[in-house]
Amino acid sequence: MQVAVARLLGYKWPAETDKDMKLSDEARLWIAKCEDMIASTETSGIVCIPSVLGKEPASDRLINLLAKAYGTDWSSSKLDEILNPVNNNSSNIEEWLRNKFFIQHCKLFYDRPFIWHIWDGLVDGFAALVNYHKLDKKLLETLIYTHLADWISKQKTNKANNVEGSDEKIVAAQNLKTSLELILKGEKPYDIFVRWKSIKQQPIGWEPDINDGVRLNIRPFMTAPDVKTRGAGVLRDKPKIEWKSDRGKDTEISPWYHVFKGERINDHHLTLKEKH
Repeated sequence: MQVAVARLLGYKWPAETDKDMKLSDEARLWIAKCEDMIASTETSGIVCIPSVLGKEPASDRLINLLAKAYGTDWSSSKLDEILNPVNNNSSNIEEWLRNKFFIQHCKLFYDRPFIWHIWDGLVDGFAALVNYHKLDKKLLETLIYTHLADWISKQKTNKANNVEGSDEKIVAAQNLKTSLELILKGEKPYDIFVRWKSIKQQPIGWEPDINDGVRLNIRPFMTAPDVKTRGAGVLRDKPKIEWKSDRGKDTEISPWYHVFKGERINDHHLTLKEKH
């Protein structure tokens, strides 16, 4: 199930992208078969759990991907076989995506998740799975001003039609929009601080360098006001990530040596004015 979600979000394994990698003929055969599933994946890197922009909800898209992968071996019993163990004997894929996928993903990848579950705090509200490897400034803007904006527009229409619960969904989604805009702008404390880079190299706004790692780049999303889980910010669950000082001492050539007196400090913030 974890592989299926990663595949749905457009993730590819190194063997699929490195044509010169030394592989067996059997491995090349499996890679060729994977190409058949590209049409069922989301190359943009965003998959919303509810229906947004006229697209199917994530649960339906995931089932379609699994069916294509298993081919003639696919059936409802096969779905039960692979989903029940991770969803308490329930074959409800949406329930698993909304409530359990992210915490299991964090555990599997040692609290360095590469699929981020961003939500508004409501069990039936806006929620999106995002491929962190593709989450640059442009994609975050797309999440805010295209996907989330469409959801808000839909809820306003529901409110006009007296649909129960639409008021609560509008408020929750607008609060999420405000938080994501703070991350996009990157003003302290929603900034990214990389202790091995000089102030001139620090990202201004949401301009992450993927090579700096999940630990540092995920911080603004966890610093944002909690939508539900304490310390998780706008994430569905809280990965076990801290920004305490790292072991050892920096040398005098390190960019922050004189500021932190050699300590390897990660929990630090810079204003946009300081960076500019």
